[in-house]
Amino acid sequence: MTAEAGKKSLLRSAENWLCIVSLVFLVLVPAADAAMRLFLKTGFPDAGGLMIHLLLAAGILSGMITTRNDEHLSIGLVQNFSTEKVKRRVSVVTHILSAFVVTLIAWAAVSFIRIGLMGRLISGIIPDRFFALIIPIGYAVIAFRFARLCPLEGPYKIIPYLALVLGTFCALPIIGKALWLFEPPAFAVSLSGFFYDLAWYLKIPSVIVLILAAFAGMPLFAVMGGLALILIQASGGEIDVIPNQVYMALTQDGIVPIPLFTITGFLLSESRAGERLVKTFRSLFGWFPGGMIVVTVLICAFFTSFTGASGVTILALGGLLFSVLTDHVKYPERFSVGLLTSTGSIGLLFPPSLPIILVGATTFTNILKLFVGGIIPGIILVASVIAFGIASSVKVQVPREPFSAAAAVRGIRESIFEILLPLFLVAGFFTGLLSIVELGAVSVIYVFIVEVLIHRDIALKDLGAVFSKAVPIIGGVLSIIALSMALSYYIIDTQAPESLAMWMRSTIDSKIVFLLLLNLALLVVGCLMDIFSAILIVLPLVSPLGAAYGIDPVHLGIIFITNLEVGFLTPPVGLNLFLASYRFKMPFSQICRYVLPFLLIQLAVVLLVTYIPALSTFLPQFF
Repeated sequence: MTAEAGKKSLLRSAENWLCIVSLVFLVLVPAADAAMRLFLKTGFPDAGGLMIHLLLAAGILSGMITTRNDEHLSIGLVQNFSTEKVKRRVSVVTHILSAFVVTLIAWAAVSFIRIGLMGRLISGIIPDRFFALIIPIGYAVIAFRFARLCPLEGPYKIIPYLALVLGTFCALPIIGKALWLFEPPAFAVSLSGFFYDLAWYLKIPSVIVLILAAFAGMPLFAVMGGLALILIQASGGEIDVIPNQVYMALTQDGIVPIPLFTITGFLLSESRAGERLVKTFRSLFGWFPGGMIVVTVLICAFFTSFTGASGVTILALGGLLFSVLTDHVKYPERFSVGLLTSTGSIGLLFPPSLPIILVGATTFTNILKLFVGGIIPGIILVASVIAFGIASSVKVQVPREPFSAAAAVRGIRESIFEILLPLFLVAGFFTGLLSIVELGAVSVIYVFIVEVLIHRDIALKDLGAVFSKAVPIIGGVLSIIALSMALSYYIIDTQAPESLAMWMRSTIDSKIVFLLLLNLALLVVGCLMDIFSAILIVLPLVSPLGAAYGIDPVHLGIIFITNLEVGFLTPPVGLNLFLASYRFKMPFSQICRYVLPFLLIQLAVVLLVTYIPALSTFLPQFF
């Protein structure tokens, strides 16, 4: 290894461990606060302030690592349906654009810390500016990495680095503001005016370019950052409001459960918990027709409720469940692949679903009511797929396994801790003993004890690798949350959602027609975007429309998530379809054919959930 490679490896290790340490403390602080409050009647000193700033550090660090691995969430429509040559050229453009946009945000963050951050003390000792410094540093590193990852060679390699220089030049007014505070010299004022005028003239072309770049695979967080930059600048605003919104977004306690439950999900998926649960449920349900269908659907729902990302369930459990269904129970390959692909996102309506938490934080809707509101629709969705599976099992006469009480007891004994986990979480949350943040922290500790110390499925030395697998999801989601809030700031400031709601209300009188259009729109969104991006980008626009038509916020949230679940299965670009094609090594078109019956079933459930509000609103009225 050369000295340069060794230095690079050392820096990567330091970055990884800083991120992991931030995440570990993000777990320990709320857990310690809950324990001290319950047993000592006093909380951890300034737990809230420390926790949200740890979230900020973890969010930026995980974003840096996700950029380093080139794993940011994107639409990538062009990337999915083009030749390698086209992919390479598109990648060049998206990396250069991303480097330019993030450079501007990094410089704007310097101005924000210099002027906009008051500098209060966390726990009486640590200035919040200490944590906030990671924003300009982190975005500068991300910009540099976008330039470095650009697939250009030879003399052309310098081109993406020129994007960093151009970004710095365009940031001169905000750099000057940071240097001179509120009394810039005349030439700086003139330069600033020039850039305001330039942004005004370039607004529409820039928006078009960024939207096209989004479909070409540009990371969605960079797209939203670019849109926020050009729109705010063109409207006469200061672009240092963007890092201000990043800081506000990543210091919200409502966002903390997202990394916590993501870690929980990956600890479960990297252990042998799935094998134990399959063995247990197989011994309990394998004796009647469709018993393994019940097993498959329940286990997929369990894992997806924790990870919030359907890809994790398909990739982690797809091989195991496919082997059980086809090799041991003798279901047809067509049926098994269709079932596993369709159930990869079937648990998103059950606690502690990350999308539900995000919907609550985005729309300021009570998360408890959203959890309760998703129970009946979630049960209907699960029951519909199970019913279809049982009917198919009877039709093809799948062999059954004799029931063994001894095997069932043995299986329950082996997997009792995993079985108790959702019951423990539901009890802790609904009794009010633990907040959703504390619940996320306690779930990580619980699963750590079970999978690392009791079952010893994961060695202590391998924990770093498990955290590293969770980081791309955490970094991708938190990066989008951060910059979607900046874009939302502009959208709300222009009162666009209210204007859209008024226009829709004057154009479409029928609530039924509106809901039908909403279903169609969300299916398109769901097949193009990951669920976290869709919630953060689209839901703020949809929420005022729902209010204009008198739709209950809980009902709207459940409609939104149910549609996005089905969107994962919707051709031509449903995420689950691509992941299943990758996992089962089958052509994409073949996966689409296999999943069609399950897609039709879930579409029927979407219509039920949409047009029968009581399914979502009946239970929440008791809480």
